[in-house]
Amino acid sequence: MLAVPLTGCSLLGQSAPCTEADADSQVSAVWRPADFGGRDEARIRLCVGDTCEERTSGSPEDPFASLSVRLPDDIGASTVPVRLTVTSAKGADTVVEDSTRARLKEQHPNGTSCPPTTWTATFGAHPDQGLTSPEGMKLQ
Repeated sequence: MLAVPLTGCSLLGQSAPCTEADADSQVSAVWRPADFGGRDEARIRLCVGDTCEERTSGSPEDPFASLSVRLPDDIGASTVPVRLTVTSAKGADTVVEDSTRARLKEQHPNGTSCPPTTWTATFGAHPDQGLTSPEGMKLQ
């Protein structure tokens, strides 16, 4: 009889061991740098409430780029205001401005019974449409 060890499974009421992946509560934007033109053609600024992060659009050879604004770990299932501003890196002209409210979703990166519990929302950033759904984006 062949015996296969079970790891990471619950067996007869024993709890599963937790992985130790670290994760933060955050709102993120992802985009295809090629959508914004040449290398670092645009400056992407993402704000959640009064907290903002920004970076350049990146290299068109990269399949995707992202930017995240960290949130307090205890934020819970709330709705937060999100603003996206895209400016031209050369002339600082505003390319797109958009805002919405994000409903944060509960995430358990190490499994439902393991810490941490994080609260996240993710948007696509588009040079014409602003904040979009990331669904359907081929990021590879």
